[in-house]
Amino acid sequence: MAGRLLQVDPQLAFEHALAASRRGGRIGCVREAVALTAYAAGDYAEALREFRTYRRITGDQQHLAAIVDCERALGRPEKALESASEADLTQLSAAGRVDLALVVSGIHDDLGNYAAAVSALEIPELNPKKAFSYSPSLFSSYADALEASGRGDESGRWRRLALAAEEALGQGFFAEPEIVDFDGEPNRDHPRARDIIPPARGRGADRDAKPETQESQEN
Repeated sequence: MAGRLLQVDPQLAFEHALAASRRGGRIGCVREAVALTAYAAGDYAEALREFRTYRRITGDQQHLAAIVDCERALGRPEKALESASEADLTQLSAAGRVDLALVVSGIHDDLGNYAAAVSALEIPELNPKKAFSYSPSLFSSYADALEASGRGDESGRWRRLALAAEEALGQGFFAEPEIVDFDGEPNRDHPRARDIIPPARGRGADRDAKPETQESQEN
């Protein structure tokens, strides 16, 4: 139920996860569920405790970016940056390293350190020639950071690359719409499509490159 409700009602999902933790609080995946639902519900202090407990139980570092973001949300940017600097990046997946870089860049932006915000995103995964699932958000955030640092002449290229990556991957504006088919006559017990499908978002921009997807590289 926590999983089903996470995108619909994070607070109710959190309550379901808490109920599970009262029955299996020593199980790693249960603590992970509490952490994720608390994070989605905006209870960052609880999320931080649960992410740390999950990490202590399992040794898994995959939620490091969320831990750093919780510190940021709790008004402790210096502590957040300290936690990020102590991270062993070799224990993170490529997507995990990107998530961490995005959070760190956001913290520097909050503090007005715009050059540092740019540098935080200049990681190996910032590759304009390849498109992975994380590429559109990374390219777009890099474009924003460049613009904020006064390098607007460079940001346009990365915005176009972000859009090209979305097109190559079928994400964002180029994602296939989800079709909801209800059998029988409609009644008040059926959910409405707008309750299930989030509004589409898109950006209009010229595309000067189409990065190769991960699949095309492997082939």
